[in-house]
Amino acid sequence: MTGAAGTIETELLSWSGVTVSPHRFGGREFRVGRRELGHIHGDTLLDLPFPVAIRDRLIADGRASRHHVLPDTGWVSFRIRRADDVARAIALLRMNYERPWVTPRAATA
Repeated sequence: MTGAAGTIETELLSWSGVTVSPHRFGGREFRVGRRELGHIHGDTLLDLPFPVAIRDRLIADGRASRHHVLPDTGWVSFRIRRADDVARAIALLRMNYERPWVTPRAATA
């Protein structure tokens, strides 16, 4: 696989526990266990689930936009337009992978 999606997929597969599979609405889905980290449509659109408070911060910081279909949820969309956007997309996926907003107690629940 080449292009932005291929670069992102290669990077995520190097992270412990990450799997990649076809997404039900097209594209490729990245998961850790049962939890979806996000999915990519072609080489241009990445969608990621976050808690609403995190979504709001990402939007306010200009790091993502409201989801293109579900704008009132915690989901965000990130448009990949330039080569340097790939690193930004990976950073968002890494943020979701590491989940800094989850306390150790909540993570085990």
